[in-house]
Amino acid sequence: MTSLVQPRLQVAQREASEGPRRALNILVAAIGLLLTAPLMAAIAAAIKLTSRGPIFYTQTRIGIDRREPGLPAGNSRRVSDFGGKPFRIYKFCTMRPGQKSKSAEVWASPDDPRVTPVGRLLRLYRLDELPQLVNVLRGEMNVVGPRPEQPTIFARLREQIDRYEQRQRVRPGITGWAQINQSYDTSVDSVRRKVELDLEYIRRQSVLEDVRILLRTLPVMLGTKGAW
Repeated sequence: MTSLVQPRLQVAQREASEGPRRALNILVAAIGLLLTAPLMAAIAAAIKLTSRGPIFYTQTRIGIDRREPGLPAGNSRRVSDFGGKPFRIYKFCTMRPGQKSKSAEVWASPDDPRVTPVGRLLRLYRLDELPQLVNVLRGEMNVVGPRPEQPTIFARLREQIDRYEQRQRVRPGITGWAQINQSYDTSVDSVRRKVELDLEYIRRQSVLEDVRILLRTLPVMLGTKGAW
């Protein structure tokens, strides 16, 4: 019984700050969509003019896990334990037509031949993530939080990295403490470091912490830090 007290206390503390944080994230997403609407229209036109593929693509990612910590992961009503609630994430297409299925379970790398010239620019400044502001308004994500992963990669990393599944105790985000401090994932070791940063964020999450991360995100984007 004692072993369940601390996790439940942590859940209570997170829930107490979730309302104000969620309000902040909705406000930022709504303002962000209004301010970037002309930019997103220009991006959509550039993709359409330079690629035969679609403007947007969606992909299944693993979202928040609201089950009580300390209980068994299994659920009799589920065929599989995904580690969180799956949802469809929105992004601008950055890869050549026909490459998405081949890359579904592979991390992109610098000078990846699958990425289009326009897509490379979008990825460099992380503009391909802008459509996820819609995911925020839908309640599937926050602007700030751990990045959501694909189901197959999530299942593999959960077995390889200690406490990896604890990232799912909060809504995933577009930006986060790990994202502004480290570049794109390239290996399990780089993910392991990001998990440490994600759990650090979860321990101290608050409205002020989200504001601090948001303020540090813009310089990271403009400086193309850690992006390719």
